[in-house]
Amino acid sequence: MKIVAVANQKGGVGKTTTAVNLGCALAERGQRILIVDLDPQGNATSSLGMQELEGESLYEPLLGGASIIERIFPTRLERLFLVPADLDLAGAEVEIARMNDHLTRLKQTLSILRSDQTFDFILLDCPPSLGILMTNALAAADEILTPIQCEYFALEGLVKIVRVVEQVRDSGANEQVEIVGIVMTMFDGRTKLSAQVVAEVRAHFGERVYATVIPRTVRLSEAPSFGKSVLEYDPKGTAARAYRALAEEFLKRHDSLASVRG
Repeated sequence: MKIVAVANQKGGVGKTTTAVNLGCALAERGQRILIVDLDPQGNATSSLGMQELEGESLYEPLLGGASIIERIFPTRLERLFLVPADLDLAGAEVEIARMNDHLTRLKQTLSILRSDQTFDFILLDCPPSLGILMTNALAAADEILTPIQCEYFALEGLVKIVRVVEQVRDSGANEQVEIVGIVMTMFDGRTKLSAQVVAEVRAHFGERVYATVIPRTVRLSEAPSFGKSVLEYDPKGTAARAYRALAEEFLKRHDSLASVRG
């Protein structure tokens, strides 16, 4: 099993969209996937049409009052599961900050899932901030997948999250964690800027940048409002095809850890 933090401190870069749709595409390919919604806004939860699960977030497990097992719910899709989020998580930020082990609460919470190997991949959908929940995710993760919007300030955002990762490593909370994957999102083939940004990011980060780019499409933007992934909402569209290609590339990168199931 591998824990992957889908993280970028900048909002609006397609982070939740990538966590949800990559998760769905991996489940479609036979992988057992758990998405953990760590954003108090609960966008991953509502994107899967499960916003009615109020009071079932990681709030209590993070504070030691319950097991994460009690917070795992099946979605409509076979092999795809969710730990939902709600506004209670915002309160957890404050309470966790007072604890001596405030950086490793999530790592401890997830430890039971590591031991029983129920899932092939756990995707942590991080909040767009540099707070306690984000640093907990980086401390708990085996690796980081960072979505980057194809815009002018893309590299500036990457530099910031690289610094945060270095701080987590230096703290001793997770000395091994690093950004191993970068996904370019909201690509607009009609503009030169998108292609220039992709080329620039690849020049700086090389093979860490996925070959698959995620296009900017209306269907991709519409899907969450219907509580569906784009693979359900527009299964033959360009965005769905892109996320299926991303899932294939993701599995090739992890082929020593997870085989494609039938």
